[in-house]
This record gives sequence, structure tokens and C-alpha cells, in this order.
Amino acid sequence: MSDYPPISEHLDDVESARTEGRRKMDWALQHMPILNELRDQFEAEKPLDGQVIGMAMHVEAKTANLVELLALGGAEVAITGCNPLSTHDDVSAALDAHENITSYAVRGVDEDEYYDAIESVVSHEPTITVDDGMDMVFAIHEDYPELIDTIVGGAEETTTGVHRLRAMDEDGALEYPVFAVNDTPMKRLFDNVHGTGESSLANIAMTTNVSFASKNVVVAGYGYCGKGVAKKASGQNANVIVTEVEPRRALEAHMEGYDVMPMNEAAKVGDIFVTTTGNRDIVTEKDFEVMKDGAILSNAGHFDIEIDLEALSDLAVDEYDARDGVRAYEMDDGRKLNVLAEGRLVNLASPIALGHPIEVMDQSFGVQAVCVRELVENADAYDAGVHDVPDELDVEVAEIKLAAEGVEIDALTDEQREYMGSWSHGT
Repeated sequence: MSDYPPISEHLDDVESARTEGRRKMDWALQHMPILNELRDQFEAEKPLDGQVIGMAMHVEAKTANLVELLALGGAEVAITGCNPLSTHDDVSAALDAHENITSYAVRGVDEDEYYDAIESVVSHEPTITVDDGMDMVFAIHEDYPELIDTIVGGAEETTTGVHRLRAMDEDGALEYPVFAVNDTPMKRLFDNVHGTGESSLANIAMTTNVSFASKNVVVAGYGYCGKGVAKKASGQNANVIVTEVEPRRALEAHMEGYDVMPMNEAAKVGDIFVTTTGNRDIVTEKDFEVMKDGAILSNAGHFDIEIDLEALSDLAVDEYDARDGVRAYEMDDGRKLNVLAEGRLVNLASPIALGHPIEVMDQSFGVQAVCVRELVENADAYDAGVHDVPDELDVEVAEIKLAAEGVEIDALTDEQREYMGSWSHGT
């Protein structure tokens, strides 16, 4: 087991970092009515008393407020990053100052340090896991199976992690229950569409200082994240091109008015590329060979394998940092292709990135919090495997949000409920 140290042992001025991190968390919390409501409930009722929660997440201000909520609910929490470049060290330090929280998240770690930090979290012997990408679940099953019998369950935040979990479940290898938080409406309809769409384009614009208007923006993948990027880019007067492998999604993009074509055709005309697939080798050597001079490549999927950077580096005769967060690769014909945030999540890993809007993550983290509570309160109801989030939990979070916004809605009458629940009413 790793003895990788907490964030406090990596910083020269821990107190200043904690102060700045707390300032960021407090600002975010002002715009998180769902977590504020749940904080009051969790602090009063202590539903997580006695639990140890191991987390691998993007450690920034919004996530930190979820972590603190779980600690206020009675849990001991250990956390590290789920991406080497998405951690805010000051926020990590602020979390580590809490008596019930240990944070191992450090920005800019190498691959060995990244996995050492996960092992340090696992050394706390979590009874619940909360993941973004499934690296912690995998580490436990692969290296520490003796912990599985004492794990109540887990929750997975993102598309890539859920894909991995479902594959693991289909192989009969997932040995405790995990909620697919990513697949619930309160996550997909808001976090994936509005969150990914807005934050990805905002960070591309801030990193490059280019406009989307009149540009050919190529969106790889037309799932919920791709739909969000395409919608927001179109709203900024870009010409949107979608690439897909799934016929129905491709048809949907076509019917929405976007151009649809293979990546190698899109590569010839694209100005800005945004991958959103969660898969590997989306933009490859044959695409680099036909791209325009000055093309901008970014990833809004998950891992840094959507853009084949090894192939790009092999093709390049020179590479250098064109500006903060932009790596330029010069081809032998003089063309320059520009990769943002080292091919990692552009909305979280670029130097100025702040991730999804606060209000969006308030909803997703609200679902995470009630799922953790559900695992503790009704653990016996869930066998090993991937589980959909119970609809009543998703509705609970939506109701808190509507109440906070002062929005009222109608309610079904008894007659309407009976009609909708009956098969005997005919014409």
C-alpha cells in the first residue's frame, strides 16, 4: 500500500493555500442551493455516521463542497484527483484542513504519483467509493479485493466510468453495487449538455482567444456531451460538423441541421475540434495529415487518448508551447496543429479552467450525495453490479432546485394517477 502523503506535505505555504481554497469554496457554495439544503439535513441527521468514503474526483471548489457535505454527514472522507491536471491545490489544501477529510490530490502529478495517491485513499479502507472515471473501483478490485466484503457500494460520476463499469459488470467482475449517477436525467440533461457544452467552449475561447463565429467546429460524438457542445457552438454562430459511429445518433445530428461526415473528411475543413466520445483514437495520424494550418484540437471526453498525441508528435518536426495551455506541433510542410490542455479535459485541465458552471454541478453533486445516503440506508436492496439511480432520488434533487428557484409546478390529481396507471381505459 502506498504511503503517498496528503497535499499539505507538498506545499510551501499551506495556510495561504487553505485560505484561498476556502474562499473559492465559499463563493461556489453561494450558488449551490441543493447542496446547501442537503448540508442542513446531513449535518442535523448524520446519515453517514461511521462510514469511510474514498473518492477520486476533480478536486476543485464545487467538488470540495460535496466532499465537505459528506463529512458533515458523519463520514470520514479521503479524496484524490481523477485527472492529473484538474486539481486546484489550494482547494485540496482547504479540504485537508477539515478534521474528517484527508486530501491527497495534487496538480501535475506523473502517472506513478497519480496511482500512488489512489492507493493512499484506499489505505483508509473505504466502505463507500465515489468515482469519476472508475480508477478507484478498478484499483480496489485489482489490487485490494480483501476490502470488497466491507464496501457497501459506490457511485460513478461520468460517462467513461459508467462504460467501464458496465463492461466489468457484464464480465461478472464487479463485486459490489455502484450507482450510475451519470445516466440519471438530472446528470445527463444538465451536466452533460449544458455543463460540458458551456465549459468546454468557454475554456477553448479563454485559452486561445479565438472566436467561434464562422468557424467550422467539429464535434466528435453526438451523445449528451456532444449535443451540448454542438448546441452551444451553433449558438455562437459556428458551423457545426458532427462525426459519429452510431447510425441513430448520426441521423439525429443530421435532423438537427448539422453536417455529418467521417472524421477524415471533417479533418480537411475543421478549424476547431472537440472530442466527446470517451473512446480512444478518435483523431489519428491520417487526420493530422490533412488538417488546416492553425487547427485547434481539444478533448471534452475523459482520458487523454481521444487525440493520438503520440502519432502527432511523431509527425511533427518541431513542437513548442505557443501560449499557456496550447502545444503547437509543426508539420514538415509548415502547418501548425495546436493541442489544448495536453489532450486532457479542456474544461478542467487547461491552466485557467474552472470546470462546469457552479449551478450545473450543484445538481450532479446533489444526486451523488443522495445516492451515498441511499447506499447507507438501504444497502441490502442492492446486489453487486451497476444500478440506475432510483427515480425518487433524482426527483428529490429536482424538487429542491425548483423550490430554490421559486418555481411552482402542477401535481397530478387522483383521477389522473388512476388513468395513467390503468390499462382498462379505452376510447
